[in-house]
Amino acid sequence: MSANPLAPEWLKPPTDANVLPATVWSQNAGRAESGMLEVAGVSASALAAEFGTPLYVVDEADVRARAAEARECFDREFGRVGSAAKVYYAGKAFLSTQIARWVTEAGLYIDVCSAGELAVALAAGVDPIRLGFHGNNKSLAEIDRAVRAGVGVIVIDSLIEIERIADAAARHSRVQSVRLRLNSGVHAHTHEYLATAREDQKFGITLADAPAAVARIRSHDSLRFLGLHSHIGSQIFESDGFVESAKRLLALHAELLRGGPIPELNLGGGFGIAYTSVDTALPTPEIAARFANIVASECARLGIPVPVVAVEPGRSIVGPSTFTLYEVGTIKDVEVTLPHSGTAIRKYVSVDGGMSDNIRTALYAADYSVRLANRASTAQPTLVRVVGKHCESGDIVVLADYLPGDVVPGDLLAVPATGAYGWAMASNYNYLARPAVVAVCDGVARVIVRGETEADLLSRDAGAGPDGVNAAAGVTEEGAP
Repeated sequence: MSANPLAPEWLKPPTDANVLPATVWSQNAGRAESGMLEVAGVSASALAAEFGTPLYVVDEADVRARAAEARECFDREFGRVGSAAKVYYAGKAFLSTQIARWVTEAGLYIDVCSAGELAVALAAGVDPIRLGFHGNNKSLAEIDRAVRAGVGVIVIDSLIEIERIADAAARHSRVQSVRLRLNSGVHAHTHEYLATAREDQKFGITLADAPAAVARIRSHDSLRFLGLHSHIGSQIFESDGFVESAKRLLALHAELLRGGPIPELNLGGGFGIAYTSVDTALPTPEIAARFANIVASECARLGIPVPVVAVEPGRSIVGPSTFTLYEVGTIKDVEVTLPHSGTAIRKYVSVDGGMSDNIRTALYAADYSVRLANRASTAQPTLVRVVGKHCESGDIVVLADYLPGDVVPGDLLAVPATGAYGWAMASNYNYLARPAVVAVCDGVARVIVRGETEADLLSRDAGAGPDGVNAAAGVTEEGAP
């Protein structure tokens, strides 16, 4: 079939709109003989019937396997060059107590960047020594709490934080390990809002200011300088930016070694994943090998020992593990005038979620894929735009993909690769309750984050009162539903 002229250039009509590309879906997702989507032996229809939609569905074994692979690959590659590695899971991608336990059981550390994320990690029983605390505007209370809890390392993001962390550590009679975040000036090939090492942005300090900052850190008995830190961006498919950033940081690392030991170097994360069948993400073994090779060669050139290297993957561990399950509500064909001449039809498929459970499409114009989940179909593939139910024209879940042309209201749709920043950035816009998160493993599904109810939303409204909350929950005066 010919492509719809409204489709983006990269999107080609599939010969079979039921296929689940392995690079986009989790390891245990597939279609049953009936044609229904299932994950780890549990069908999409069963999940929808038990937990409702929208619903985040996590392939637990997939998360655990990706976490273990990251640790094993970086351990192996940096062991090969005579050093060691620390893999931090970037909690901002998606953090719950269960996720925290899964990744630490796989041998990972965890990065947190707020008091709330710290509270989740501690509630999960994570040893605080295995936590790193990030953030460009850590409050005095957050710094004090992190030091008091015994967080392993705090990342200094601005000069003012040096004294703040030193004072908190002295007050609690601790020697606090710190890293210094640098703005390396490397321009990662990613969305403008995802590039975090450009000169004109909020994170870190410049390379030129680093020596004086490190001297200030070393002047405090309550601080231990662990090393430099850089993060060049997110959703990066190329290694060039990481290579250049490593070179710049190691040159400074070598200079700073003259003033004292520097045991570690943190090169950040941001490794990309496949959201569509045309995305090509670097495999974790290749990323680890490239990092080890460039660090080892630069250290040899500079005549310095290879430091312990820390990395911070988040999206690449949890992103591919999850799909979001929706129910189709309405469908409409819209005739669109083409730029030069003629018209084409775009099929709008509305679902029961939207930008409140996945803001990335509206925020970054991010591309996603979509598949029928409750059945397979031999109908001709049709270009669709999957949209949400919010009062915004930009409320788009999937900008463009092909679904079987017989998609109808009541069908279930699954959007893969939503594990990172889906639930984490979810909101209550239009007073939609945030969906539940369900983990599936070995044929069993269980809730790991409870979905919100209208009663939950009203419980925070000071003007609602108990009667309003009970009414939303469907509770009678006698207390019976």
